[in-house]
Amino acid sequence: MPLSPLETSPTDLHATHIQQARKVFELEAKALDQFAGAIPADFGPAVETIMAATGRVIVSGVGKSGHVGRKIAATLASTGTPALFVHPSEASHGDLGMITRGDICILISNSGESAELGDMVAYARRFAIPLIGISRRIDSTLMRAADLKLLLPDAPEVCAIGMAPTTSTVLTMALGDALAVALMNARGFRPEDFSVFHPGGKLGAQLSRVGQLMHGADALPLVARDTAMPDVLLAMTSGGFGVAVVTAEDGTLHGIVTDGDLRRNITRLMEGTAGTFASRNPKTVGPDTLAAEAMALMNEAKITVLLVIDEGRQPVGILHMHDLLRAGVA
Repeated sequence: MPLSPLETSPTDLHATHIQQARKVFELEAKALDQFAGAIPADFGPAVETIMAATGRVIVSGVGKSGHVGRKIAATLASTGTPALFVHPSEASHGDLGMITRGDICILISNSGESAELGDMVAYARRFAIPLIGISRRIDSTLMRAADLKLLLPDAPEVCAIGMAPTTSTVLTMALGDALAVALMNARGFRPEDFSVFHPGGKLGAQLSRVGQLMHGADALPLVARDTAMPDVLLAMTSGGFGVAVVTAEDGTLHGIVTDGDLRRNITRLMEGTAGTFASRNPKTVGPDTLAAEAMALMNEAKITVLLVIDEGRQPVGILHMHDLLRAGVA
């Protein structure tokens, strides 16, 4: 006789939960694989239509489709395609005024029969606004009205009763991601473009540039090649970076004197000049280098300071590991 739920051990319960989770992942992965083999024929035209638009992409849906629609709109907006989510009920009470003739509408309904979308469909048809429909039913009201039809696979929902939006929302989310990525590629969207829309938090810090975080030229502990070592020591101390930046007669970078150089040459330190003890090939970056790349270079070389030079090898700044840590790059 099987044990009742009250008699089932925690270990058995955990194993059951894990088995159910694995089944969900496998079924949803299968549905995505099915989708990858049956990309809607209108996908390419949809990308080209959005690229040609002079306005924004208006995304709408109700219920779980609405939640997914908000994410799709946010992803598009953050990757170079102006977009916003308009709730269909609010649209029927004045927010249709947000939609202009230069816009494109993406309406999402798994069944294609969401009554709440009716006013948006009618508005798009009245003002000749391109309409992209996303649905599981090609013969639905939404898809019959749409100019471009992005059909979802007829894959079963993975919930126990086969009704809660699960597989369908995963497929719709993936379709939205595919649109965003295709549009990014079509626009030649670059990391520096991405950083414009993501200035906050850790992601914003990693996408910042060295020039935004470095200490400028006025903070550089500069010394000439023929500077006597007592003066080099003073420059290192006053600079606060533990280094002296050695320049040639034309102002270009000659090398760098570090604490390590001092220790390695302690017995003859006062006999030479800055040029005598300078390391000739210090690690350098340009001001346009990504902060995350500068951090990786420091970690690889096991150093805490990077010199920043321009295209003519003129020192223009200095970047300390602490600057990156304070900015949240690590």
